[in-house]
Amino acid sequence: MNRARTIRKNTLSQWLGIELDAVSGKEKFVSMLGGFVSMVLIMAISQNLLHLQGASMLIASMGASAVLLFAVPHGQLSQPWPVIAGHFFPAIIGVTCAKFIPSTPLAAGCAVGLAIVTMHQLKCIHPPGGATALTAVIGGPAIKELGYRFVMSPVLLNALAIVCVAIAFNFLFDWRKYPAIWNQKQAPSPQEMPSHESVVNALRSLDSFVDITEEDLLRLHHLLSQQTNKS
Repeated sequence: MNRARTIRKNTLSQWLGIELDAVSGKEKFVSMLGGFVSMVLIMAISQNLLHLQGASMLIASMGASAVLLFAVPHGQLSQPWPVIAGHFFPAIIGVTCAKFIPSTPLAAGCAVGLAIVTMHQLKCIHPPGGATALTAVIGGPAIKELGYRFVMSPVLLNALAIVCVAIAFNFLFDWRKYPAIWNQKQAPSPQEMPSHESVVNALRSLDSFVDITEEDLLRLHHLLSQQTNKS
């Protein structure tokens, strides 16, 4: 009975997508601290250095970006190009849809859909970018009044600021160096590792976006090989 209950529980957890990896309490605290520090600093920079106010000061989707940059700093979705371009281009798309599509529901759908395909094409998938595109459409009069200025401020300035904060903050913790390329450990010998081409081909065969960098994938392969050899 207990075994059947455990199987049902594990199946439900997998179906719901509940995380299986064990993250330490220390890592959770550092992630929380990073999110707190980033929002405080971005607001302070916007108000005191850039003298921005109101709708041009901070876009809400930066809160979602903070979750990625400080809770998953080495994820593919959290790297500088996806963060910066993944806000910048959806912002342009959102403003354009808001200006030229009279129907708000249709403009919202077009903004998010076009943002997704653009991020795919430019290799800068960043989920908060969908919220940025949507905000340009449904953000209210203050956002619409900004027009294309919305793209530069708050969007681009916020994106650049949060990446800079993430670089500085995560640098304080040896295991969290950001961007992910700075966190590379000593590489195993080349003969132990799959080639770059084989990794790319394997990922392409999945025909779905995988949120892991090539370096982390190779490191995981190496660690799994070590575990197998030990057993």
